[in-house]
Amino acid sequence: MIVRRIARPMLAGIFIWGGINALRYPSAHAPAAETVTKPLAAKTQLPDDTELLVRANGAAMIAGGALLATGKFPRLASTVLMGTLTPTMATHDFWAESDPQAKAGKMTQFIKDLSLMGGLMLAAVDTEGKPGVAYRAKLAGASVERTARNARNTARREAKLAALQAKNAVS
Repeated sequence: MIVRRIARPMLAGIFIWGGINALRYPSAHAPAAETVTKPLAAKTQLPDDTELLVRANGAAMIAGGALLATGKFPRLASTVLMGTLTPTMATHDFWAESDPQAKAGKMTQFIKDLSLMGGLMLAAVDTEGKPGVAYRAKLAGASVERTARNARNTARREAKLAALQAKNAVS
C-alpha cells in the first residue's frame, strides 16, 4: 500500500537523523544521557561509559530506522526503535524542572517522543492486511482440534461397525 511506503520512511527519518548525531557527537548527548546510563550501568552488566552507550543507542536507531524506512522487517524495526526511544524519553524529565521555560521545552520533547512511540506501536502491530501470528496460531489450533475430533468420531464409528460385524459373524 502506498501509505506504508510513504509513512514508514517519514517515521524512520527522525531516528536515522538522531542516530547519526548520536554517533558523530556522543559528548553532546552524554550529559542528558547520564541520568539514564549511570543508574542503568550500576544495576546491570552494561559498561559505565555514557558515550559508548549513546553511540550504541545511535547505531540501533540508524539500523532500526533504515529497516523501517525500507520496509524490511518493519515490525521488528519498530520494536527496536521503541527500545531506543525509551531512554531518550527518560532524559526529558520535565517533572523535575523548576524553570517554567525549561519545563515547557522538556514537556514538548517528552510529548513528541510519546507521539513517536504511538506511531511505532502502530507500525509494530501492522501486519499489512495479512493475519498475525496469534490469529494463525488460533487457526492452526482449531484445525488440529477439528482433525482430532474427526479421527475420534471415525474411530468410534469403525469400532461400532466392527462390533456389529463380529456379532453378526457369531450369530
